[in-house]
Amino acid sequence: MPEYLSPGVYVEEFDSGPVPMQGVSTSVAGFVGVAEKGPVKGAPLLVTGVSDFTRKFGGYLQTSEFGDYRFLAHAVNHFFINGGGKAFIMRVAPANAAVAKAGAGVGTAAGENKEEGAEVPAEGEAEQAASGGGEAAAGSITIEARSPGEWGNSITVSFVLANENKTQIFKDMGEGKYRLKNAVGFDVGDIVVLEGAGDPQVTVIKAVSQNIITVDKAFTGEVVDEKLLPTVVIKTCEINSEVHCGDAVEKYENTSFNISSPSFIEKMMSKSELIELHAVAPAEAKLPMEVIKAAFGSQDEEVTVSLKGGSNGSAKSLTDGDFIGKDEGPGARTGIQAFLDNSDVNIMAVPGITSSNVQLSLVSHCERLASRFAVLDVPLAAKTTTDVLKHRDIVDSDYCAMYHPWLRVYDPLDKKDAYIPPSGSMIGIYARSDNSRGVHKAPANEVVANCTGLSVYYNAAEQDFLNPKGLNAIRKFPGAGIRVWGARTASSKPLWKYINVRRLFIYIEESIKANTNWVVFEPNDARLWARVRGTIETFLVGIWSTGALVGGSPDEAFFVDIGPNTMTKDDIDNGRLICLIGVAPVKPAEFVIFRITQKTGE
Repeated sequence: MPEYLSPGVYVEEFDSGPVPMQGVSTSVAGFVGVAEKGPVKGAPLLVTGVSDFTRKFGGYLQTSEFGDYRFLAHAVNHFFINGGGKAFIMRVAPANAAVAKAGAGVGTAAGENKEEGAEVPAEGEAEQAASGGGEAAAGSITIEARSPGEWGNSITVSFVLANENKTQIFKDMGEGKYRLKNAVGFDVGDIVVLEGAGDPQVTVIKAVSQNIITVDKAFTGEVVDEKLLPTVVIKTCEINSEVHCGDAVEKYENTSFNISSPSFIEKMMSKSELIELHAVAPAEAKLPMEVIKAAFGSQDEEVTVSLKGGSNGSAKSLTDGDFIGKDEGPGARTGIQAFLDNSDVNIMAVPGITSSNVQLSLVSHCERLASRFAVLDVPLAAKTTTDVLKHRDIVDSDYCAMYHPWLRVYDPLDKKDAYIPPSGSMIGIYARSDNSRGVHKAPANEVVANCTGLSVYYNAAEQDFLNPKGLNAIRKFPGAGIRVWGARTASSKPLWKYINVRRLFIYIEESIKANTNWVVFEPNDARLWARVRGTIETFLVGIWSTGALVGGSPDEAFFVDIGPNTMTKDDIDNGRLICLIGVAPVKPAEFVIFRITQKTGE
């Protein structure tokens, strides 16, 4: 409470009413799969369109090379085609995929062969520098692609001398100390060269104070030149670099070998989306371009380096474990486990991967977090209802749904029709339905866009076997196109058999969780209970008004109870605030029945 120590009128503000709540997103997708490029460890990357995916993860994969593991690009493409807006991607790569590299013992300057006698670090030292571990040799430079794959073999990196900062020396103060005309741009650790007083002299700046610098090794000869057009000048030594990969170009200007400077070449290029560069400053003062020439065995004034050795690896070496991933802590997770580093995703799939190990791991991930819903594919080879239901029976969960058959689409890489798993398209349809109608609307009776056929054509009798088991069929109807014709979860629990009911509860739970952090550490009394009740009731009234809950009034649609009925004295003494919420969700009209009888005239 504020203190009042003198007479007067005081105004205080305090919060007493409900706190506004904003619903969380329900249509952010998460995909795991094999891609041409992209990181294989760490947090999944956001993509907002097909071109964004292509830039970060590459294009379609060859059937001959990747076979049944090639469907990620197709799934993401159809996610956006069918209405999706945002997706996070985690790439999987074979264990024997290799990263393209260049450096001592790794690659050479483009079009050049290493010359005898060139100052080149040993191969082992270059590998240590490339991996960021061990003691790398002084003056060594290694470059590698950001991720494994053949894509890295198209990367080139060029280095050229930049326009240096230069000035003249006005006074030699002895012991390597000089007063310059202007020391702007001269920093501690910079390599500088004195020109015009005989042979160029190279040294390192040890200290800078106003326009006075101190260098590691004093210059010799007549260094002072106060003329209007000086012939003796001191220069800094920077490098301009460019990274090229296809249409992508990255430029880095005025980089240096000064490890303490923000312009240190490794720091500057750490922002690159294409490469990782590791550089070790030379043991003694040396012109940066000379270091680069020695590192890559080139005598050109502009050194261009091509990365080599990148490999996509063998699809045969992929295992279920690669997709399930490893949890090695934040920033080091892979596969499905990488999505522990993401709190935005609501719907997940591993397109085309129908292994029971992978699918059960994905479902377990969604159940454990209780904030995500998994969309599962059935094997393409499953044709009969018996085969389909055999696969359906591997899982019993209300946090997933299973769809079949596969979709026939045009493959622009193979230039012919191909079948792709439906999970990517279905997640896009979820997003489309959420955005147009709301998460309470069952994502069914929706047209599948850009689909010309199906791997199996089910009729009503066959779906009679599939639907009660929670297998959602995609069917073709004359004059109505190809449509999703099911809205069941893969659960045996009657209360959770509908996809929209489970996803509506996820939405409500996550929205309340995300918008009630303000309650923590507040006094647990009747005033707080009233505010919490009002906050949640206002939110649920908004949901009811959209048609997501049954009932002609809010009282019929939900209840919120908080207070002596929900908490004991022990709960309050131990800091527990317990709120009971009940909602009545709208169920889909899955079976539309018209009962008709004859009416006899009077």
